[in-house]
Amino acid sequence: MGFFRLWKLQSIYCDINEDMRPKMKRITLISVFLFSWTMIWSQENGSIVAKQVLVVDTFYNTYIVNDEYRWMENLQNEETQAWVKSQNRVAKRYLLKASTKTNSKLVINRYAVTEYDNPVKDGNYYFTYAYYNDLSVPALFYQTSLRASYSILVDPNYISGKDRIMLKGYWASKDSKLLAYQFNRNGSDWTELNVVSLSSGNHKKDHLENLKYSRIAWKDDGFFYTSYPRTDQMGKTMGQKVLYHKIGTEQSEDKVIFKRSNPNLQFYYLTTSDERFFILKEINEERGSINIFYIDYESEIIALKPLLMNISNNLRILDSHDGKFIALTHSDSNNGSIIEVDPANPTQWRAIASEYSKALLLEAFPFADRIVAIYQSSQHPIITVYDYNGEILHSIELPLSTSVGGFSGEYYDEELLYYITSYTIPPVVYEFNIKTFEDKTTKQTQITFNHEDIVYKEVEFFSKDSVSVPMTLVYMKGLELDGTNPTILKAYGGFGAVESPSFDAGIVYFIKKGGVFAFANIRGGGDKGADWADDGSGLNKQNSFDDFIAAAEYLIKKKYTNSGKLAAIGASNGGLVVSAAAIQRPDLFKAVVP
Repeated sequence: MGFFRLWKLQSIYCDINEDMRPKMKRITLISVFLFSWTMIWSQENGSIVAKQVLVVDTFYNTYIVNDEYRWMENLQNEETQAWVKSQNRVAKRYLLKASTKTNSKLVINRYAVTEYDNPVKDGNYYFTYAYYNDLSVPALFYQTSLRASYSILVDPNYISGKDRIMLKGYWASKDSKLLAYQFNRNGSDWTELNVVSLSSGNHKKDHLENLKYSRIAWKDDGFFYTSYPRTDQMGKTMGQKVLYHKIGTEQSEDKVIFKRSNPNLQFYYLTTSDERFFILKEINEERGSINIFYIDYESEIIALKPLLMNISNNLRILDSHDGKFIALTHSDSNNGSIIEVDPANPTQWRAIASEYSKALLLEAFPFADRIVAIYQSSQHPIITVYDYNGEILHSIELPLSTSVGGFSGEYYDEELLYYITSYTIPPVVYEFNIKTFEDKTTKQTQITFNHEDIVYKEVEFFSKDSVSVPMTLVYMKGLELDGTNPTILKAYGGFGAVESPSFDAGIVYFIKKGGVFAFANIRGGGDKGADWADDGSGLNKQNSFDDFIAAAEYLIKKKYTNSGKLAAIGASNGGLVVSAAAIQRPDLFKAVVP
């Protein structure tokens, strides 16, 4: 949840915490208030009206859609820019008043002051983003070991003195001599790429432009990347192609490795840790199918060959081991499994870690003689270590509504880094030995509040069709269930996404003020597997809305709150969910922020 969204809800907190008046009197007072407020608003701020220019679209020769604001999609239009500036002035003025009234921004900022180190191992170095000298964008630092001092490697302020530069990713070469990094200008999705020497810190002459949503896959003295035909800011990103850049050459000399005439296809690619294989996955979302190709650089004929063709989009190759591919798949399984694919016989898969009925496989990381797998069961992450025969060597279950991430380490390493975080705890970074299973923190994470008096509770409620839905509640110890607690209910419920809690100082503020934060794992999300996601998708989307409505009813029935103190929030697909729920059941919510 973003800071702006939580901060704006502080005024809701104040409003819904007032004494309730008799119904008729309350309506009269609200009507008078709204009338007076509207008059004052008009006098102080004036009306911000966008002109209407009708554009009519007809879909399938049947459905007619009117759009009066299509002209505003042109971000270079002077009228659009003026309208946005006017809206920003009004919003900033209102938010400043709200912050002054509740003192929320100051307190949230105090809770947000945390200190932790989150290094990422790539090659022989450890990297981290960090701010310095009160500059507005983070720089990239690196160190040779976790005990060594950091040195600055890339300072975005030296890339341009005019544009706002934001670093967007970095990739070390296999020999750890070079690092390719991407950056954008002024928030654009279009990125550029530079190459820097890790031994000297000096930049190479290589400079690539017109990258977008690109990953870098090193191979020998160059790397693979993707590019698209350049469009305007509101144009559709189509026509992806995969290229290879050799260090020391001009971008115009880069070789096109793969492209299709169908501009809607998408490509994902990687090189394996030993750089023996290049793997390319071609995704056709319209047909719901994928093709997987590979190059074996140890074969007599080095060429792109088909591996698996026209299969459902549920297989992801992670790396190779002893000349065979290690992959994660949901084929014929709801919760996922880890398999081995032999290029010589690619349709006969060997199961390494079969599906668990009550644990969802989130991710897996192959090492030389170990595989580290991340599961989730009943909102608890589980870290499990396998050997390549599928034997479980170690497993540990983590606390409720925590999430793990940031896994990094090289193929032949015995130690990897990862972090644990939650809604109320910033990332705590651990160093985990995959041979001895020793787990230790790399550095203490410092916070400005007491986290031990915060309660996490897992509950389940029944939806309209009697399906049991899990939900996590976060509140202070000693909470009284008297139906008067201000409560924020949030959900996402789309595209099979699994909720990964992350630290939010706004949530800390809200529950410290006596509020309850609730996250409902409704259908449409992937928290309980592929079937759970399908049950809230497409023609089943109403199930997502019903689940969210049932969550609100549960919170009221169990006296955590009442409809006068319940706010619903959600972003993107979550915004759709909370809006639909509010339209279908407006009696349940005091406020809705999609």
